[in-house]
Amino acid sequence: MPAARVLVVADAHLGQVPPTVESSFHAFLDAVPDLGDALLINGDLFDFWFEYGAVIPRRHFGSAAKLQALVARGVPITFVGGNHDRWGGDFLVHDLGIAFHGGHAEIEIAGRRAFVAHGDGIAEQHWSAMVMHHVTRHPLTIRMFRALHPDLGFWIAHQLSRKLADNTRDGAVLERAARAQSAFASELLSRRADLGLVVLAHTHRPALEQLGNGRVYLNPGAFLDGGRYAVVTKDSVELRTFP
Repeated sequence: MPAARVLVVADAHLGQVPPTVESSFHAFLDAVPDLGDALLINGDLFDFWFEYGAVIPRRHFGSAAKLQALVARGVPITFVGGNHDRWGGDFLVHDLGIAFHGGHAEIEIAGRRAFVAHGDGIAEQHWSAMVMHHVTRHPLTIRMFRALHPDLGFWIAHQLSRKLADNTRDGAVLERAARAQSAFASELLSRRADLGLVVLAHTHRPALEQLGNGRVYLNPGAFLDGGRYAVVTKDSVELRTFP
């Protein structure tokens, strides 16, 4: 049966945030079965994630174990990759049992047909973010990165991630991006009669907009900002914080 109460979370950026944020997210995963029936992770759970044939990021072992334990408890998890972690693969799908989408996805969420995307590339307001959006999606970039030794690859990725974060913390830029995401969602819902929900993230700006006829645009905000998440049911969508 489809999940009646779906939790939506995004932008925890584990690996670049203080240990308290990671501990809080692990506590959130432990509480998920009491809070809802299914979990949707809409990108940037990890500040960097890349799977080699036999190697995964060591620093995320604890989080991966928590995700596997949650699936073992019968809670389905869907993961839509963000600009920091869209390079998932067999480990997430086959070892952890997660439904993983490297790009956008159209899925059922609590009885609503939903368009889900992390949001990068949709409303970028900074040239470096737009460049990185295209570069990181290119198959040649992925092949070249896979050829690197994992220790070197992860080091480069974390240095680059830190630099990009410094370039995109301008509040005015993020507010413009949030408005552009809202316009994107409104236009998509007006054009697609089959959709009832658009879920985005990326800007770290929570949004909950009722767009008529029961249609909703949702951005849960960033979990790293005080444990933000959202709950979607057939009849309602709510922004919440944990705990």
